[in-house]
Amino acid sequence: MRHMFRLIALFCLCVGYALPAQAAVTITFWSHELGNSFPHTFFTLRGIPDGGGAAVDANAGFTAKSVSPALLMGPVAGKLDIARPTYIAGSDAQFSVVMTDAQYFDVLRLVEAWSEGKPDSVYRLGDHNCVHFVKEAARLVGLSALEQPKLMKKPRSYLKAVMAGNGGRVTPVGMRGAAYLASLRPIGSPGVAGPAGTVPEIATATAP
Repeated sequence: MRHMFRLIALFCLCVGYALPAQAAVTITFWSHELGNSFPHTFFTLRGIPDGGGAAVDANAGFTAKSVSPALLMGPVAGKLDIARPTYIAGSDAQFSVVMTDAQYFDVLRLVEAWSEGKPDSVYRLGDHNCVHFVKEAARLVGLSALEQPKLMKKPRSYLKAVMAGNGGRVTPVGMRGAAYLASLRPIGSPGVAGPAGTVPEIATATAP
């Protein structure tokens, strides 16, 4: 559990922008166009658990620990990839889901299970990549239409297919990261949205 605390604390230090005003934690699924920067898909967690406690402002993706030709030959070491605010601003927010506390803690356990050195931290391009990581998060928050075998190396297309298959269960976003971040309100503040770059008071959360 100490490892989980350190992991979430790391998340909170790596992200510094405005949070939505709401009870409960929202998970937002993001894509980033293919290129030399990673991860190509990830999720953010923002809000306060319904049961009360610390605010969360975190993100997580999954990628290979080292990008090399070895990726094409078989399993390699993987790692969680925590995106910086500038990377998130240049990514695309696809859709969001407001989680129950139970779902939120399930997602934290997923993050722990895929963290470096754990059995699920092995990266395989074909069946254990960044898309598979967000697929597991989507499964934990109750989404369907997750089996998209032709899209498991196409992050944006995969997320759009999942969104299309979950009408009424997700909130479509479809915004460039910078615009989406600028629209968010500081956590716990029902007033006017804060500008991108607003740094709210950050605390941590752990799974029970």
